[in-house]
Amino acid sequence: MNFLDNYFKLSANGTTVRTELLAGLTTFLTMAYIIFVNPSILGDAGMPKDSVFVATCVAAAIGTLIMGLYANYPIGLAPGMGLNAYFAYAVVKGMGFPWQAALGAVFISGCLFVIVSLFKIRELIVNSIPHSLRTAIPAGIGLFLAIISLKNAGIVAASPATFVTMGDLHQPAPVLAIIGFLVIVALDKMKVRGALLIGILVVTVLSFVFGGNHFSGVFSAPPSVAPTLFQLDIKGALSMGLLNVVLVFFLVELFDATGTLMGVAQRAGLMKNGKMERLNKALLADSGAIVAGSFLGTSSTTAYIESAAGVQAGGRTGLTAVAIAVLFLLCLFIAPLAGVVPAYATAPALFFVACLMLRELADIDWNDTTECVPAVITALIMPFTYSIANGLALGFISYAGLKLLTGRVKDVSVVIWIIAAIFLFKLIYLGE
Repeated sequence: MNFLDNYFKLSANGTTVRTELLAGLTTFLTMAYIIFVNPSILGDAGMPKDSVFVATCVAAAIGTLIMGLYANYPIGLAPGMGLNAYFAYAVVKGMGFPWQAALGAVFISGCLFVIVSLFKIRELIVNSIPHSLRTAIPAGIGLFLAIISLKNAGIVAASPATFVTMGDLHQPAPVLAIIGFLVIVALDKMKVRGALLIGILVVTVLSFVFGGNHFSGVFSAPPSVAPTLFQLDIKGALSMGLLNVVLVFFLVELFDATGTLMGVAQRAGLMKNGKMERLNKALLADSGAIVAGSFLGTSSTTAYIESAAGVQAGGRTGLTAVAIAVLFLLCLFIAPLAGVVPAYATAPALFFVACLMLRELADIDWNDTTECVPAVITALIMPFTYSIANGLALGFISYAGLKLLTGRVKDVSVVIWIIAAIFLFKLIYLGE
C-alpha cells in the first residue's frame, strides 16, 4: 500500500486504493460497450469481428495502462466512437479503400501524434486555448455525454421529422434507466460512496427481472487476433491517396483527445492555473495507444469522456486507469459476463455526470460576446453534430473571426489563428 501511495501520490491527491479501484470499475462499466460495438462497426468494413474484439480489449488495456503508469491520470483509453465509424463507413465503404490501407492511415496519424507530442507541439496548442473555450470544453462534453446516455437509455430516439424525439417510455429500458438515475442522485446527495456504481448494479439486477436480460455464463477462451495483427498496409496508405484521410484522422484525434483530457482533468480538479501539469505525458500515452491499436487491428484509440464517471466516483490518479486496463484484459476471458451490463444500466451514471459538468458554464464571461458566443457554439455543436472535434472546430473559427471583426486581433495567439485556419480549410475542402 505504501508503494502504491508513493507511486501514484494517493495521499497527495486525497484518495485511497479502495476509492481508486472503485472509480476504475465505474469507468470501465461505462466504457465496456466498446468491446462489443467496435467489432460490429469495423466488421461492416470487412474486418474479422472476433479478431477486432481481441484488438479492442488489448489496445484499450495498453493505452490505459500507459496513461496510468506514465501520466498518472484517471483516464481510460479505447478505440474511439466516431473515429471507428469514419474508418468503416467513410474510408473503407465510402471511398473504397481496403481496411488494411485504412489501418496504415491510422498508423501514420499516430506517428504524427508521437512526433508533435515529443516536441510538445500539442502541449503548446492546448495551453494556447483561451479561458472561454477551455471552460466550454467540459460543458460541451457534458452535453455530449447527455445525448449519448439518453440515447442508450431509450429516452431519446431518432425522428425523421424533428431529428430527435421522446423514446417509448413504456419500454423497460427507459423506465429502469430513470430509476437508476434517481437512485444515483439520491445516494450522491446522501454522500454514499460508490453511488454511480451502485446505480449501475441496481439497474443491471433489475434488468434480469424486467428487461429480459439473460445470464450467458462467465468464462470463454479469447479468439485469435492473428487475422488483424500487423495487417496494416503503410505503403498502400501512402500510395493510394489516403493522405487526406490521414489529415482527417489527425485533426479529429487531436481535438477529440485534447478536449476529453482537459474536460476530465478539470472535472477532477487536476488543472493547475488552467493547465494540466503532466499534459505531455498524457498526450504521449494517447498517441502511443493509436500506434499500438493500428498494429493490433483497430481504428484510432483515444481518451474516453466516460472517464468522467470514474472521476465523479472519486478517481484522481493513475491507479484508476490501471484498474480499467486490468478489467479490459480480463474481458478477453470473461466476455459473456462483461456483456451482462446493458447500455441502459450505465446511461444513468453518464447522465448524472453530464448534469454536473454543465456547471462549468458559470465561469464564462457572459458580458463579452466575443468570449461567450464562441464558448456556447463550442458546447452546443458537440452534441448536435455528435462530435467533440466539430464543436472545437466551429468554436475556434468563431472565436478568431469575432476577434478579427471587432478589432481585437491581439487577443488571439498565433497558435489559435493557425488552428482556426486549419479547421476552416478542413471544413471547406475536406468536409467532415
